[in-house]
Amino acid sequence: MNYMTFISHSSEDTWIAKKLSFDFRNAGADTFLDEEQIAVGANFESDILSALRKANELVVLITPWALSRPYVWLEIGAAWYKGIPIIVLLLGMTASEFQEKANIPVELKKRNLIKLNDVDRYVVELTERVNRNNGSV
Repeated sequence: MNYMTFISHSSEDTWIAKKLSFDFRNAGADTFLDEEQIAVGANFESDILSALRKANELVVLITPWALSRPYVWLEIGAAWYKGIPIIVLLLGMTASEFQEKANIPVELKKRNLIKLNDVDRYVVELTERVNRNNGSV
């Protein structure tokens, strides 16, 4: 089974999520991005849950818009329940601003947060995980 990264984001951040999906696929990972995998008229909630069950990790793009989106929080909760890594990419706020918000679960505040401008570091680590998963290392 191929290594799969689920990308969680708000609809306002779709263009960034598509770029991330492209970069992650170039690193060898399969990606789930709702705009790319869910057909018009499909039962999108079922498709999202199915993809989360298959995912090896969740990358969540946290922006000011994402903080108020219920599906972003649902996807984070499902990944947390499943016990897969949750990678938090920040755009439009600093790590301090994110950690100072009262409504953010402590579980997310404890994570090593990555600024979107530093995503290349994550892609290198993702490539290593994909290679280990595929027995290439």
